[in-house]
Amino acid sequence: MSEIELVSIIIGLIVGLIIGIVLKFIIDNKRIKGEQITFEQKRAQLEEELSKRKKQLELEYKEKQLTIRSKVEEEFKNIREELKNLENRLTKKEDFLETKEKKVEEKQQELLKKEQQLNELQKEVSELKEKEIKELEKICGLTSEEARQLLIDNMVNEAKYEATKLIKKIEEEAKKDSERRAKRIIALSTQRIAADYVPEITISTVALPSDEMKGRIIGREGRNIKEFEKCAKVDLIIDDTPEVVTIASFDPLRREIARIALEKLILDGRIHPARIEEIVSKTEKEVEKIMLETAEQAILDLGIPNVKEEIARLLGKLKYRTSYGQNVLQHSIEVAKIAGLMAAELGANVLIVKRMGLLHDIGKAVDSSVEGTHTSIGAELAKKAGENEYVVNAILAHHGDVEFKTVESVLVATADAISASRPGARKESVEAYLKRIEQIEQISNAYEGVEKSYAIQAGREVRVIVKSEKVSDEKLEILARDIAKEIEQKVEYPGIIKVTAIRETRIVEYAK
Repeated sequence: MSEIELVSIIIGLIVGLIIGIVLKFIIDNKRIKGEQITFEQKRAQLEEELSKRKKQLELEYKEKQLTIRSKVEEEFKNIREELKNLENRLTKKEDFLETKEKKVEEKQQELLKKEQQLNELQKEVSELKEKEIKELEKICGLTSEEARQLLIDNMVNEAKYEATKLIKKIEEEAKKDSERRAKRIIALSTQRIAADYVPEITISTVALPSDEMKGRIIGREGRNIKEFEKCAKVDLIIDDTPEVVTIASFDPLRREIARIALEKLILDGRIHPARIEEIVSKTEKEVEKIMLETAEQAILDLGIPNVKEEIARLLGKLKYRTSYGQNVLQHSIEVAKIAGLMAAELGANVLIVKRMGLLHDIGKAVDSSVEGTHTSIGAELAKKAGENEYVVNAILAHHGDVEFKTVESVLVATADAISASRPGARKESVEAYLKRIEQIEQISNAYEGVEKSYAIQAGREVRVIVKSEKVSDEKLEILARDIAKEIEQKVEYPGIIKVTAIRETRIVEYAK
């Protein structure tokens, strides 16, 4: 192929390309014009729709505006009517208040006039009262202060009378149920405790196989008896009583140790100072062991847990302690049982009340080297041993020295009184008994209006006979209550004392 052909072909291609581009431009231009026409048509159509929508919205807005305006106008109309009604009502009230105000002013003026009249009357009354008081003072011979005191005394007497009636009524109502229930509980509790009482004395006796043993006990120049009394710390009485030796001591524990030791020496037959010292020393240890075992057995029988050994040893010492002839350990066990039975009847804590009852006299196990009452000593010992604060309170309060903190403490005090006052439980000297009887009668006779008083039933009841012309039925009850309170405060006695006041009126006439 020649160059000319090649050039012509290239030129042809270029011309064809140019024609193609021109044709495409013409076609695109026509297509754009067509789309522009379509767009203008759509635009015109949208503008027409917007115009229609705008007109429609304007119409809806005008309609809503008219509706709202009509509602607002109606509401304003209602409000105007309400305001008008309120205004009318206020106007009426103002008129009413003005009328009332006029009436009040008129009444105030009337009251002022009446007050002035009342003041004048009060002045007249006070003047008349002063005149009457002066005249009464002249007639009666009493000043106004004396008359006032007389009136106060009369009012006090009337108040006492009314109070006595009220107290009597309340007591009668309470006794209907409480006395019956209390008697039943106490009766059941005491009936279920059967205890044998053997009064303790200050001497013990040891039987001898023969009177020849007396000489061996005395020893050469009395050295055996002296050594025995020195080691056992008791008095050994050897008299003409056949085949009997008497041991005397105010300490029951020492007396028991001496008795056991002497019996061992008699059985052994070897009686000399060295042997006596050995036997007495061994017996002391044996008795300590017996006391601890006795205490542990009592604790086990009562079912009391966690009792420390130091407390158990003190309880064991109570086995050889007495109070008015009553064994203190036996008394403590009985108090625990009675208090436990009463607690079970009343729904109280049986376990803790038994513990309180067993430990209530623990202070009596300590000898006289420690100062203080047995209640305070016992409470201190219980506190040191880690006992519960309520147990400590029961020990302190069982004789009324402090206030009771729990119902269980009250039950322990009650059980203690029951145990101590049972027939045969305690004994006292004739002198103390006569002194108590005399003191009770002296207290009763000291009251005004009492004619005579008699202490009966071993001092457990006092009957007070009053003068009927001086003591009324109402004052009689107050008198009995006052006597009972004074006896409680001044007399020491086991159990309770019944005060019976008697008023009798006798009128004698003769038919002729």
